[in-house]
Amino acid sequence: MAKIKHNNFLDTVDSVFNDAKRQGVLHLYAEGDRLTGRHIRIGQRNLFHFGTTGYLGLEQDQRLKKAAMDAINRYGTQFPLSKTYISHPLYRTLEEKLTEMYSTPIIITKNSTLGHLGVIPSAVADQDAIVLDHQVHWSVQSAVKLLKARSIPIDMIRHNNLEMLEDRIRKLSSKYRRIWYMADGVYSMFGDVSPIAELIELCNKYPQLHLYFDDVHGMSWIGKNGTGYVLDNLKELPEQILLFGTLSKTFGASGSVLTCSNAKMYAKIKNFGGPLTFSAQLEPASVAAAIASANIHLSPEIYSLQADLKERIAYFNMLLAQSDLPLVEKNNSPVFYIGTGMPITGYNFVNRMMQEGYFVNLGLFPAVPVKNTGVRITISRHNQQEEIKGLVEAMQYHYPRALEATYSSDEKVRSAFKLPTLDIKKIDKELKNNLKVQYTNSISKIPKNSWDALLGEYGIFDWEGLRFLEALFSKNKKKEENWGFHYYIFRDLMNKPVLATFFTYSLWKDDMLAPESVSRKVEESRQQNPYLMTSNVLGMGSLFTEGNHMYLDTSHALWHEALLLMLDALEALDHKLNTKMLVFRDFIKDDKLHDFFHNHGFIQVSMPDSSIITKLNWQDSSTYISNLTKRSRSHFRKDIAAYEERFRVEVKDKIDPHGHDHLFNLLENVRHNNLGLNTFSFPKKIFKLMNDHPGWEFITLRLKAAFSKDGRELMVGVMFCYKNIGKGYVPAFIGMDYEYAKVHQIYRQLLFQTIKRAGEIGCKKIPFGMTAAFEKRKLGAETISKFAYIQSKDNYSLELVGMLENND
Repeated sequence: MAKIKHNNFLDTVDSVFNDAKRQGVLHLYAEGDRLTGRHIRIGQRNLFHFGTTGYLGLEQDQRLKKAAMDAINRYGTQFPLSKTYISHPLYRTLEEKLTEMYSTPIIITKNSTLGHLGVIPSAVADQDAIVLDHQVHWSVQSAVKLLKARSIPIDMIRHNNLEMLEDRIRKLSSKYRRIWYMADGVYSMFGDVSPIAELIELCNKYPQLHLYFDDVHGMSWIGKNGTGYVLDNLKELPEQILLFGTLSKTFGASGSVLTCSNAKMYAKIKNFGGPLTFSAQLEPASVAAAIASANIHLSPEIYSLQADLKERIAYFNMLLAQSDLPLVEKNNSPVFYIGTGMPITGYNFVNRMMQEGYFVNLGLFPAVPVKNTGVRITISRHNQQEEIKGLVEAMQYHYPRALEATYSSDEKVRSAFKLPTLDIKKIDKELKNNLKVQYTNSISKIPKNSWDALLGEYGIFDWEGLRFLEALFSKNKKKEENWGFHYYIFRDLMNKPVLATFFTYSLWKDDMLAPESVSRKVEESRQQNPYLMTSNVLGMGSLFTEGNHMYLDTSHALWHEALLLMLDALEALDHKLNTKMLVFRDFIKDDKLHDFFHNHGFIQVSMPDSSIITKLNWQDSSTYISNLTKRSRSHFRKDIAAYEERFRVEVKDKIDPHGHDHLFNLLENVRHNNLGLNTFSFPKKIFKLMNDHPGWEFITLRLKAAFSKDGRELMVGVMFCYKNIGKGYVPAFIGMDYEYAKVHQIYRQLLFQTIKRAGEIGCKKIPFGMTAAFEKRKLGAETISKFAYIQSKDNYSLELVGMLENND
């Protein structure tokens, strides 16, 4: 029915990156007239470089440099011709050497991103299916999207979760010829690895299973001839595995390499593969440098280089083991990740390390969940023992200070990464001494006047409205119909409120704000599993309410501290409830709040636009309509006034119990037809509780007998309205008979009758809520852009919904 404006993933990433740029940790420029690998110059400071992915340091090897310069002198800066026609003179040599390295046929690609774009559509047939590890590199996920146009099913499992993978294999095996599982060999953020041996066992158990590995971060520093982590475990490459390595990063040159032992598939990919066919080939300098590197990889020297790096990694691991730094993944790869939890702590820590003389990378959303921000440290042969030791000493000194400066703690960070906590607990007594918190799980424990003075005017969450909601969402059979309510009021020492809000703990559909087309697909699967893709969420306000759910006195000197204490309280509650997501919602644009939430581990997402009439000065219908724009008046005459006589309009404070089932069906009609805001249904006892509550009334539309199909008067529309303490008239929900809805303009009629009723009883505000903003605007409502801030335990649900959205 209503068109929903969904959050744009790129807008969210743009917001995160802009914050990081402002903090001076992203989109930096190296300075100086030369690079050594050991140092990097930033902001006129020479820093020890712990951010490179050139783990063996070959990009600074004189043999590679000389080969590249000689090639430019002999062949020019590029060979501007597709490889489909003819390859550069040095290509044959490089292909021969890489084939010798891998002992299987290879294909050289411009880079791994273009390589995946070329290979995956060629390797995956229309009769195949794909399962992605949700942490597989972005370049793989991007290439897979091309296959959606061919209706190839694409699924996603949680990171390294082989039980989920086997479940997907069982479900797909009867329908598809091959099932491709796509993963990284070594993951670029945490340095963890794919469980190769276990995956091979699955391949043996399910011959349909084929594996596709991006092993660019496992390249050169391990394996025979430096062919990487995956091949080091496999020893030989089976026909059902495609493997990508890199000629850049640790290899020291440029480009990427695919190896494939299946002769038929190899020929198919090599003959035609999108970018493989039409993109420019590697420049002569890159090919020559890669040949020089391949010569090293084919010599015993590669093993001494690997051993040299291994010593540095072992030394770094030893120093970390002697520290209290929260290392997220203990491994023997060159990639290490020290968790900081909140982005603001990460910004502070990285800047401290740069001031101390060490360059490290910050891991940010979307590469990691926003509350799993941290510092990625890479060890290379450029790094000497003295600076490795200095790095650890500097981290040990600055890490607790970065936590303290950003009101965080080691315990919070370890909890975010599910790491064992240390015995030491630090509580910020100063904040707690300046503010006191009142917490309760029932509105009945808060004085009515006290609550209503803070939040009573905004919607169905004045004291009486919350009493209704607590009764509605308790003691029900279905788990989605039972909510936990949590109320917080933060006061200063003079008992003056600084912040007040409430949260509900409830079951959400992960696709709640996804496009309707996505929710329709998911709902089909929910016919067999009604709780598919659902999560327990601790959300500000509730799924029943809309509006400003938080009172915050920003003129108070302690407003920022109140927000920090609220986060502490919610973190403790979240830990107890074990939720998947924490959500703050219904905010208008506010730079201060945006910075606060982002810095403390939340990402901003756009919500559907909200609509409101704030100054309803009602005299009569004609006066109200005369104040609308010319275009809106025309709309009213054509689409509302012309149909009003078809209905008998009634306003009731009670509905006969015999009509409850019909009302519920009308309500469910709208829910099923408006999947752009996809929620569970409400408990059926809602109408009995509304009948017993003085704040509720019902605007009903009965289609006159002359206009119905069977000659009987029918109830075809209803608006469920709440009168709050602040003279707001809240049209909370709508029910319609879709057999008549469009023909008789029922929705538009109900909107107008709501305005008319609100005016007649002296209400000044009508918070129309989300969806259908265009229709409401035509009747004089103001459209307001709203935002939410979410903190997810991992990115899996977000990425799965995003994948389904792109699959549309």
